Amino acid sequence: MGGGNPRAAGVKKVVIHSDGGCHGNPGPGGWAAVLAYGKHRRELKGGVPATTNNRMELQAAIEALRLLKEPCEIDFHTDSQYVRNGIREWIAGWKRNGWRTSNKQPVKNADLWRELDAATARHQIHWHWVKGHAGHADNERCDELANEAIAAIKASHTPQQLKALLEEFKAESATQLL
Repeated sequence: MGGGNPRAAGVKKVVIHSDGGCHGNPGPGGWAAVLAYGKHRRELKGGVPATTNNRMELQAAIEALRLLKEPCEIDFHTDSQYVRNGIREWIAGWKRNGWRTSNKQPVKNADLWRELDAATARHQIHWHWVKGHAGHADNERCDELANEAIAAIKASHTPQQLKALLEEFKAESATQLL
């Protein structure tokens, strides 16, 4: 973030790192984000019993941006090319095509893409890709937090409950393209 006053230009400058993952894909999933503003730092995490890795990557970005109470300038770091390319390159075409891909297929995870699109609207965001599991401290911390969230999901459900929720998720995914 550098030295000096983080509000010098009148807009808060925030650095965000996010990550999401699953044990199985689909399977129990977790997401996490680390936000930094000046000397302040905040960590977030959460999870769901049945989901996909891409959904957790999107959820991490959405939750991090939801936390911001005012428009900010953000350096957003993700190890997901899916999130970075989707928000920077693909989403404009999806919206123009009524949430259809260039092949006229419904966009997968359109519910979360719409949420991410809305969450980005009031901010100036510089999207950065970082290689996952490559020793980048904040990315590694997000991975750790996401895995903690997955472990909590697994601990709070029986294997039978997780299996039933996974089957329900798969059936829902077949009809809704999650």
